Amino acid sequence: MKITSAEFRLSAMLPEQCPKDGRPEFAFVGRSNVGKSSLLNTLLARKGLAKTSGRPGKTQTLNFFDINNKFYFVDLPGYGFAEVPVAVKENWGRVMAAYLQERPPLRLVVLLVDARHKPSENDQEMLDLLEDAGVPTLVVATKYDKLKKSEQKPNLARIRETLGLDADALVVPFSCITKEGGKEIWRVVDELLKSPQA
Repeated sequence: MKITSAEFRLSAMLPEQCPKDGRPEFAFVGRSNVGKSSLLNTLLARKGLAKTSGRPGKTQTLNFFDINNKFYFVDLPGYGFAEVPVAVKENWGRVMAAYLQERPPLRLVVLLVDARHKPSENDQEMLDLLEDAGVPTLVVATKYDKLKKSEQKPNLARIRETLGLDADALVVPFSCITKEGGKEIWRVVDELLKSPQA
């Protein structure tokens, strides 16, 4: 897909603050510091569009990015070890769950897991929530370039096994350094944009 425009549109914490134009939305979720913002910047070839930080918990709202004036990428707060008060984390959880379970324009959730580590309980809980909500989900293994060649296949197999995915389920290895995996993610997005909304 050719990206002709990509710009930050708005931040939301309540359903009524989300865009009302009904355009398709593609949400990106994962534990804090898994590389969501870096992945978004790489996919869109826009350095610094989504703010990155070495400090977990940088993203604290649902951030909507208008792509080609046709659809949205939505960067969600990271879950897990973000250095924020418990009450704030609990509020994020409620906001995210409401968005993921009840948002009509949501076409796909891209669930990011760190290729170097076994998926966490939080990753499993997120996948369970998405399955219960009936939201199509694509698992992406980030930081793939940081693995040795001998670790790559075993680590992808571990992700599948830990998350209870079928052997043929698509798990996309991704690196914002080498750009590996970008074309595969865009292929899935393209297919969903071309298909009628269920």
